[in-house]
Amino acid sequence: MTEPDDVQLYYQTVAHNRHSFEQLYDRYEKLVFSFAYRMTNNRTMAEEVTQDVFLKLWNGTNHYTEDKGKFSSWLLTVTRNKSIDELRKSKRHAYEPMLDKDSLTEETVSTEVTAEWNERREVIRTAIAELRAEQREIIDLFYFKGFSQSKIAEHCKLPLGTVKGRIRLALKHLKGIIGQEGGVSNE
Repeated sequence: MTEPDDVQLYYQTVAHNRHSFEQLYDRYEKLVFSFAYRMTNNRTMAEEVTQDVFLKLWNGTNHYTEDKGKFSSWLLTVTRNKSIDELRKSKRHAYEPMLDKDSLTEETVSTEVTAEWNERREVIRTAIAELRAEQREIIDLFYFKGFSQSKIAEHCKLPLGTVKGRIRLALKHLKGIIGQEGGVSNE
């Protein structure tokens, strides 16, 4: 029996099929969290971004259309945008002194969780290192520095179509590598 593809799972998730949602979550949770962490460099913020991305999936607040690219690329774009929003929000409120009531009762991060995260980070880091230099630069600018595709085209003096193509190829390559490393690839 073949497993449903991402697009089928997405539409079933939007229709509130819990099993489909769980399958999408299992496939992409690590990737979404890793990218969010890489962008925010903050575990708590990355967890919030991951939760929000999957909540938006469940509620269907962001709409995916198949003709605009692969589901995984769209999901990473949603993650990127949410991470940028969270970073902006945190900078806006950075000057406000806050008392974190939960900090007194918050549990420390377990060694197991830390080890799991280190493993995820290493898989992503290794996968990115295997990209060609021009793809690595564009992925860094797009996902980790928050440049728009147009800004990347300007910055790298490339046609916009070339930038889009390199992002698409880099993501395809990353997905393949991460899948080989025991990550989330489902192809």
